[in-house]
Amino acid sequence: MPTPVVMPQMGESIAEGTIVRWIKKVGDQVERDEPLFEITTDKVDAEIPAPAGGVLAEITVKEGETVAVNSVVGTIAQPGEAVAAPEPPRAAASAPAPPAEATRARDVPAAPASPSRDELRRQRSSPLVRRIAKENSVDISRIAGSGVGGRVTKHDILAHLGRDRGSGIPGPEAAPPVAGEPSRPELRTPEAGSAEPGPGATGPVPGVEIRPLSPIRKKIAEHMVLSRRTSAHVHSVFHVNFSHVERLRREKKEEYARLGVRLTYLAFIAVAVIDAIRRHPVINASLDGDNVVYKKDVNLGIAVALESGLIVPVIKSAGEKNLLGLSRAIADVADRARSKQLKPDEVHGGTFTITNPGQFGAQFGMPIINQPQVAILGVGTIEKRPVVVVDAIAVRTMAYLTLGYDHRLIDGAIADQFMSDVKKLIEEFDPNQV
Repeated sequence: MPTPVVMPQMGESIAEGTIVRWIKKVGDQVERDEPLFEITTDKVDAEIPAPAGGVLAEITVKEGETVAVNSVVGTIAQPGEAVAAPEPPRAAASAPAPPAEATRARDVPAAPASPSRDELRRQRSSPLVRRIAKENSVDISRIAGSGVGGRVTKHDILAHLGRDRGSGIPGPEAAPPVAGEPSRPELRTPEAGSAEPGPGATGPVPGVEIRPLSPIRKKIAEHMVLSRRTSAHVHSVFHVNFSHVERLRREKKEEYARLGVRLTYLAFIAVAVIDAIRRHPVINASLDGDNVVYKKDVNLGIAVALESGLIVPVIKSAGEKNLLGLSRAIADVADRARSKQLKPDEVHGGTFTITNPGQFGAQFGMPIINQPQVAILGVGTIEKRPVVVVDAIAVRTMAYLTLGYDHRLIDGAIADQFMSDVKKLIEEFDPNQV
């Protein structure tokens, strides 16, 4: 029997995915769990394995198309096995009821009306879209949905909010021109110093190259705009002495290497963050309307830079791991993120995120919170610097750590107490934990 290939749900709040590339073509032989196609969502860019072995008999969703999760995107069959064509949607019967039935209906309570198109649109919208609508007092039924089946997407509601508030976010795409009317030329923005094309000009602009955003870049853009709109971002920056940690790394480097693990500063930071969260559980919480949701487990997100954008795999129950376990887990999720081998449950459910712009030389950054979390830690470059020690100039291994937090829930005093604990835990790291 042919096996349908469906769009997987790559996270609890993900309602759709975009097919970036089909790795196999129609007629190709495939093995079970062999990479079949590549997708992108707002949380992950991943290769999806084949659900069964056989021949890729049909592709129903082309590259570049976005469909709802669980939609059939292709079919795998056995050699010589026929694939049934999908049945066209059937129209609902609309014949009028006979007079006797109509007369009888007046004496019986009416059955509940079928959901309207607007109600269906609301039901099809993802939990994330409904939450945005609730927080901004927006009736989803008033928004024209551009998603599958008329569903309102994040782009639709963000565009609606941008239009209403004049924030400069572009509104929904304009309707296609009426037949017979000439289409307007595409507007292009020339680079500084280049000649702007005159009215009605067509063709490329000298000195300008225009490329569409990649699917993952679009998703990241939507997610970042949503976070800035949702959370009241505030940042605190602490200067932290890593000299003690540097000595511990030098002492244990070869021992960890024999175990196949590279001992990094990030693992030490993760241990300190987890210990500090235990003292300040609100840092690991989230907001759900007027309720605060406290998470017992620390599911640690580690931001990983890819050529196509940024992804945040999650280390579940990170608080149960020691320094060695965290070192292994961080290296593992980072490697598999770069090779597009992450599993669906490894890109959602995070409660706190660490991002490391310092690996590229940044002194510090002001990171954007990863929704629905309420805090994120940015790690600046770790390097030797001159500092004052007991009224004298000394050279120490230093770095700036930045906490971005949601001021709707976390006050500055709590954020700074948390960061003060992180600083102390790093500067006085317990050697018995190494």
